[in-house]
Amino acid sequence: MTETPRMMTAIGFESPGGPDVLVPMERPTPSARAGEVLIEVAAAGVNRPDVLQRMGSYPPPKGVTDIPGLEVAGSVVSVGPGVTDLAPGDRVCALVPGGGYADYVTAPAGSVLPVPAGLSMTEAAALPETFFTVWTNVFDRVGLTSGERFLVHGGTSGIGTTAIQLAKAFGAEVFTTVGSEEKAQAARALGAAHAINYNTTDFVEAIMAATGGEGVHVILDMVGGDYVERNWKVAAVEGRICQIATLNGVAEQVNFSRLMVKRLTHTGSTLRPRDAAFKAAIATSLREKVWPLIEAGTVRPVMDSTFPLREAAAAHARMESSGHIGKIVLLTDHGA
Repeated sequence: MTETPRMMTAIGFESPGGPDVLVPMERPTPSARAGEVLIEVAAAGVNRPDVLQRMGSYPPPKGVTDIPGLEVAGSVVSVGPGVTDLAPGDRVCALVPGGGYADYVTAPAGSVLPVPAGLSMTEAAALPETFFTVWTNVFDRVGLTSGERFLVHGGTSGIGTTAIQLAKAFGAEVFTTVGSEEKAQAARALGAAHAINYNTTDFVEAIMAATGGEGVHVILDMVGGDYVERNWKVAAVEGRICQIATLNGVAEQVNFSRLMVKRLTHTGSTLRPRDAAFKAAIATSLREKVWPLIEAGTVRPVMDSTFPLREAAAAHARMESSGHIGKIVLLTDHGA
């Protein structure tokens, strides 16, 4: 293995703004500290939190690099003190608190997983952020179980495509909302029993009709805004709703009597600020329960497009267009 260079190419920005503020820059190559590994990045996933960080509304946690990027795939270059289960040369993918848009990144060893058999580095880079997020919120936090009805909004986003497949694989009846008939067809192909175009159909009416007025048991929502009250309307008695983003802003008004009458649970979380031990526990669950499904072809990352690392601005423009179906991935010069 070649010697790690002192400087590396990374993507950053001087001040918040549109996609065009993202530019290549030279940064010092990081070193693995205790409990960490250094990864030579082959590919890095693009996620909505990266867009929010670029816009200035989602700063990195204290002590975390300002380089965007929350998930990568590549090869381990070196390991820090205390790391015994990973070694240089291992093909891995990892959830990172930041720094993924670069030639090299450090990752907590507990958030590092092997590249599933049969997947390329490009595909593996599309796994960590969405799979960690969906597993901890849908299965751990609100406890989706086989036989329940599940609704995820934004079914063709990275989160949506992951949630549809995992919910289906674990025995749920899947409902989703999408913005076009093309996206509805894609969602159905992934396992959604009901894909509702919110531009032509009221999803509350459609779901209540499809369920005989009973509603859905679990909802994963990234929209917020007026969807909060609409989720309460479409939730079944004792339903559980998990909020992981508020892309449409905060709810101005909600009718709490509906929450009380239906005995609903509305919770939420953010993953990035959680500690390494919490994320390591998710990684363990994924390796045991989900990685076999990926290797069997039951669940797979849905790929939209790839861009060279230096064209991160174009990748962000693609995400902001909302035309994508699945994951957008950046490729470094190290190859994928």
